[in-house]
Amino acid sequence: MSLKYRTTYCGFLTRYDNSQMKTELENIKRLRKSRIRILYIIVDVVLVTLSFLFFIWVKPASKAYYLPEYYQPFLLFLGVWLIVSLIIGKYQLHKIKKPKDIYVYTLISNITITGIVTSLIYFNNLFSYSRLIVFGTIGLSTLLELLIGYVFSAYKFAQQLSEDKERHAKETKTKVFPPFVHEEFDKEKTRQKRLAQREFITQTKSKRLFNYLNRYVDVGDPHAVVFNTTKIANVETLADGYYNKMINLHRVNDIRRVNKFFETINERVPYGGLFIGCVETKNIRKKRMLGQYVFPLNWISYSFDVFFTRIIPKLWLTKRIYFFVTLGYERAIPHAEILGRLYSCGFELVNERYIYDELFFVVRKVKEPSYDHNPTYGPLISLRRYGKNGRLFKVYKLRTMHAYSEYLQDYVYEKFNLQEGGKFKNDFRVTTSGKIFRKFWLDETPMFINIIAGDMKLVGVRPLSRQYFELYSEELKEKRLKTKPGLIPPFYADMPKTLEEIMASEMRYLEAHEKHPFITDVRYFFKAIWNILFKGARSK
Repeated sequence: MSLKYRTTYCGFLTRYDNSQMKTELENIKRLRKSRIRILYIIVDVVLVTLSFLFFIWVKPASKAYYLPEYYQPFLLFLGVWLIVSLIIGKYQLHKIKKPKDIYVYTLISNITITGIVTSLIYFNNLFSYSRLIVFGTIGLSTLLELLIGYVFSAYKFAQQLSEDKERHAKETKTKVFPPFVHEEFDKEKTRQKRLAQREFITQTKSKRLFNYLNRYVDVGDPHAVVFNTTKIANVETLADGYYNKMINLHRVNDIRRVNKFFETINERVPYGGLFIGCVETKNIRKKRMLGQYVFPLNWISYSFDVFFTRIIPKLWLTKRIYFFVTLGYERAIPHAEILGRLYSCGFELVNERYIYDELFFVVRKVKEPSYDHNPTYGPLISLRRYGKNGRLFKVYKLRTMHAYSEYLQDYVYEKFNLQEGGKFKNDFRVTTSGKIFRKFWLDETPMFINIIAGDMKLVGVRPLSRQYFELYSEELKEKRLKTKPGLIPPFYADMPKTLEEIMASEMRYLEAHEKHPFITDVRYFFKAIWNILFKGARSK
C-alpha cells in the first residue's frame, strides 16, 4: 500500500494511507452537509415564525389576544412542518442539482402540510382559528422559502458549473487532428481512430447510437470528428473546412447560445458537410417529468417546470434573469424550435431518430446562416409580410407557433401537403395554446396595430410570407400588390377549400375592389361575419 505524508498542526510529519485520507475527506464532506442542513432548518423555522408574527400583527384585534391564543397551536403546527419537511427531504440540499429543484421539494412539502393542517381543522372542528393567520403563514413562508432557496441553489449551481469548467479545461480538450499526408495508405491510424471513437461513443451514449451514426459517418475517417461539449470555444479550435462530418454527443439543451453554436459549426464545415447532434424535446421532457412522481404531484411539478422553463424565458422582463441564473442549462426546447434554429443557421434536415430519451438529428449545410439577432421569441411576434407595392412590413400577432417556426415554411411545405383552407396538414409547429387562439381569433387582435399604422385595412387579402406569395400566379401577385392587405380576407366570405379556389376567390375580390372599393369591402365584411358567427368559419 502506498503511503503519503501530511503535516500536523504541531509541524511534525505523520504517515497515513490512502484509505484513511479518503475516509477523512468523506467525514469532512458529511460534516459540512450536516451543518448546512441544520442551518437551513434554523432559517426555515425563523421564516415560519416571522410569517406567523406578521399575520398576528396584520389582524385588527389586539396582539395581546392572539398571541396567548395561538402560541400552543403554532408550536404543534411547527412540529408538523418540520416532520413533513424532513420526511419529504426538503432540507436535503445535496439532492438539489439545478436551481428549479428547490421548487419541487418545497412545493410538495408545503402542499402536503397544507393538506394535513386543513384535515386537522376540519375533523376537529377548529373553525374558530383565523384562516388568514393559518393559511397566510403557510403562503408567506412558502414564498420566502422559494426565494431564499432559489438564490442558494442558483449560487450552488453556478459554483458547480465554474468548477466543472475549470476541471474540463485541465483534464479534457477538443483534439484537432492534422491532415494526413497519405490518407489512403494510413490504414492503421484510421483503424485506431475508429476503435477509439467507437469506445468514446458507446461509453458516452450507447452502442445503438454508434450503429445509427455508422449509417452516415465513418468515425475512422480523418475528416470526421466526434466531441462532447457545450462550449463554442471548443468548436472554434477546429480547422475551417477540414472536417466535413461533425458529431456532438452533448444535448443541445445545455448550450447557452444555441444559435451561435450552430453558426460556428456552419462556419467550420464545407457545403454539403454533415452535423449530427441530439436534444431532449419538449415531449420527451414531459414524459420524463410525469414519470418522476405519482399523480397529482407529477403534474404539479410539471406545471411549475413549464412556467419556469418555457414561459419565463420568453418574457421580455424575465428572460435575462432566467439565463443569468440558469446559464441556459437544461432548457426546454420543442421539436419545431430546434429544427427552426438549425434551418436558420444554414442546415437542412437529412434524418432524425429517437434513441432512448433523446432525439438525434442529422443535418446538412446548404447555405450560410441567417444571423437573425431579433428572432420572434416572445408571446407577441412580428412577421415580415408583403404589403402594398411590394413593401415588406411587420405584421403583429399573438404567438401560435413555436419559436423559429418561420424558418420551416419550405420544410413543412415539402413534408406536408396543404389541407382544405390552404393551411398545412399536421403542422407540428402550432402550439396547444395556439390552436385555442386561432379557434377564437385571439391571435389576430394585434393586427389592429397595423390598421392604425396604415399598413393594413379591415377587409382585404391576407398579408403573405415569401413562401406563400411564391405559390401564387404572376397575375394574382400583381393585383395583390396594388392594394393594402386586410384583417378579414375574402376567404371567410367565399369559404374556399383548395389553394386554387383560394386564388380564384382573391382574384374575384380584387377585381371587384378595383371597380367599387368601398361597396366591395362592406359586402365582403358582412358576408364574412355571417359565416364566422353562424357557419363556424375559423382560422386553423
